[in-house]
Amino acid sequence: MKPDDIHRAMDILREESRSWRTPAVTVVAEDSRSPYKVLVSCIISLRTKDEVTALASQRLFQHAATPEAMLQLPATEIARLIYPAGFYRTKAEHILAISHRLVAEYGGSTPDDLDELLTFRGVGRKTANLVVTLGFGKPGICVDTHVHRICNRWGYVATKTPDATEMVLRAQLPPEYWLEINDLLVAFGQSICHPVSPRCSACRLGELCARAGVTRSR
Repeated sequence: MKPDDIHRAMDILREESRSWRTPAVTVVAEDSRSPYKVLVSCIISLRTKDEVTALASQRLFQHAATPEAMLQLPATEIARLIYPAGFYRTKAEHILAISHRLVAEYGGSTPDDLDELLTFRGVGRKTANLVVTLGFGKPGICVDTHVHRICNRWGYVATKTPDATEMVLRAQLPPEYWLEINDLLVAFGQSICHPVSPRCSACRLGELCARAGVTRSR
């Protein structure tokens, strides 16, 4: 994919996304307008299927929708509520530690600064960027495995890690696409551009895509 092709690619993705399922964390953001819920649901989503994330987040927020309320739950109860999310016990400890620090240091508010969010236990760049973009609507580029894989598959970037992909995208991707690229590529990756055997025959981006690393497709 040539750099200028990104405009056409994003237009196509916007059209196609109308028939794709909205990512779970995005649903939380749209429904709640709560940066804290975005933060917690993103913690739950790590290495977890979207449908599990959606249900686990819903169960947890029915019991605790604020950091103050979360502190009233023991880690074992948080773990029970978010099960079967991957590493649910560890995530429960992280959610409790994050909530404690938010109450103790921030008056219960979630910070909107990327570097500040990265100082919290269990928060990596993907989570911090999602909180900044979905929680606050501020500029940021969230790169998860879908964004990293697809941008490399397109040939739009040539990187080895999601963090490296983020840095290249920050320099190369037009700012108008920063807020939406994660939503679009997560849904695209779940529906069409699968890690193994992507559905290339059903993909409208075929003529733009370098298909780097694709050895088998449908």
